[in-house]
Amino acid sequence: MKNEINTIWLDLNEELYHFILSKIKDEQQAKDIHQEVFLKIQTKIHQVQHTSKLTSWVYQITRNTIMDHFRKRKDKTVDISQFDMPQVQEDDFDYSKLINCINQKIGELSALHKEAIVLTTFQEYSQKELAKHLNISYSGTKSRVQKAREILKIQLLSCQNVAADGTGKLLDFENNED
Repeated sequence: MKNEINTIWLDLNEELYHFILSKIKDEQQAKDIHQEVFLKIQTKIHQVQHTSKLTSWVYQITRNTIMDHFRKRKDKTVDISQFDMPQVQEDDFDYSKLINCINQKIGELSALHKEAIVLTTFQEYSQKELAKHLNISYSGTKSRVQKAREILKIQLLSCQNVAADGTGKLLDFENNED
């Protein structure tokens, strides 16, 4: 058992730290989470049934610990500025013009809807991963994500400086921050 922990530490220590840091964006918090992950590994290593799945098991613990970190935050707000906005294709609307507006509107969502949007859009969780993480059904997760996207779309389309066609497709955005 101790040998397995040492092997995991040698093989995955640095890789896991960089993975955590890429999600948290704060070195001290990343170090704390990194330490917490290895404590969990050490206490739960006996649960691993197939050593061939050890790395995926370690990463699942890491993802869950990161999610617990976001969930435990007292203010229940997520600093959206730390996430990279998705790239748009040239023929699509240039959503980069709306970054501040989108971040503000996501910030106004309820904690449940904000978490669903941030994790599926910016953290690239699949809806199945989100369901497992939230410990709710897959259909419940799909509904939550769909509702969060619907609310966000309505909020964006209600802005006076956003122009859309009859189907709700964004056409233009006028920046009023000058």
